[in-house]
Amino acid sequence: MSPQEVFEMGRKRRSFSSEYKAEVVSLVRQGDRSIGEVSRELDLTESAVRNWVRQAEIDEQGGGEGALSTAERQELAKLRRENARLRMERDILKNVWSAPNAQDEYRHDINSFASMYPAC
Repeated sequence: MSPQEVFEMGRKRRSFSSEYKAEVVSLVRQGDRSIGEVSRELDLTESAVRNWVRQAEIDEQGGGEGALSTAERQELAKLRRENARLRMERDILKNVWSAPNAQDEYRHDINSFASMYPAC
C-alpha cells in the first residue's frame, strides 16, 4: 500500500466553530470524563481535544511565555498571509523591471506614479 493510499484512508480534515470547541472543552472540564472518553464519544481525535483544552487555558490565563492566545494566532496568520502576498507582488515587480527594455517601457509610468506620490 502506497503512502498516498494510507493518507486517503485516514480522516479528512474537518473544521469546527469556536462555539463547538468551547462546548467540548466544558465537557472535559466537568471532570466526570477524560479527554479520551469525550473524544471517542464525539468522534474527535484525542490530540485535537487536548489542543482545544490547552488553547482555552491560554486564552483564559493570558498564556505563559511564548504562548499565543487565539486572537494573537489569528492575527499572526493574517499577517503571514499578507506578508506572502507582498513578497509575491515584490517578486513580480522585480521580474518586470529586470526584463529587457523594461526601464524604457515603464519609465513614463514610474515617473507619473512618483509625481502622484512624492513621499515614496
